[in-house]
Amino acid sequence: MLHVTFRQLSVFESVARNLSFSRAAEEMHLTQPAVSMQIKQLEENVGLPLFEQLGKKIFLTEAGRELHHYSRVIAQQLREANAVLSELKGLERGKLNISVVSTANYFAPQLLAKFCALHPQVKVSLNVGNRESVLKQLDDNEIDLAILGTPPEGIDAEAYPFMENRLVIIASSGHPLAGEKSIPAFLFQNEAFVMREEGSGTRLAAEKYFSSHHVSVKTAMEMSTNEAVKQAVQAGMGLGILSLDTVKLEVETGRLKILDVEGFPIIRHWYLVHRKQKRLSGIAQAFKDFLLSK
Repeated sequence: MLHVTFRQLSVFESVARNLSFSRAAEEMHLTQPAVSMQIKQLEENVGLPLFEQLGKKIFLTEAGRELHHYSRVIAQQLREANAVLSELKGLERGKLNISVVSTANYFAPQLLAKFCALHPQVKVSLNVGNRESVLKQLDDNEIDLAILGTPPEGIDAEAYPFMENRLVIIASSGHPLAGEKSIPAFLFQNEAFVMREEGSGTRLAAEKYFSSHHVSVKTAMEMSTNEAVKQAVQAGMGLGILSLDTVKLEVETGRLKILDVEGFPIIRHWYLVHRKQKRLSGIAQAFKDFLLSK
């Protein structure tokens, strides 16, 4: 039988997640020797090495990977217990842990600001990442809620549409198509596009549109952020497809043009997502109700 403490598991989980004793020490507000001592005691209790050092880097051993899985589950259960206990104290003292895809970061802070104005003592942890990283956080049950442009597949989750997401084709101000009206899809045959990464919601919607019109476009560049796409399009390196929410400022200042294309804007929705049967805290439920009532 393992004789380990929650403290040892918490320290181990932090070291395993960061793969760094120093970052874990900073995160746990401990000294590095104290972290090393906790790990040493845990390894003695387990009877197996949990980390190995190669050069200046540390890696999880097979035993370490197994224990990391269980330590994450235990840590999540403790967070849920804390959330439930906080809920008993009332909504004003809760914590909301939410992740959004990078495109949603153009409007999510404003929504959170309005929500926090109603609950001024609520603490919010907002994580911004690409679709893949947000889906992983959902799958690992590390967050309360997520905002995505496309409902997830392969994850036991519930998705609720709450706001329109309009996709537009953008061009540099001097592009030949910038002044045209009702541009047909076939004119984009072999046109160069600056695309988001494979698997992004925007990329999937763009590919579906062109495929339905039997049009083959050329991916001139692939970018992992909306800002990079906008900069490349402004520089004349190709056309782009982005959410209208992300390009309003550039369009207003004349740095980008929205093309008048048949079938655009593509009307999609933003979705609030959480794991199925997840026990939402009072604050998470309140934020869900806040968004869905808008």
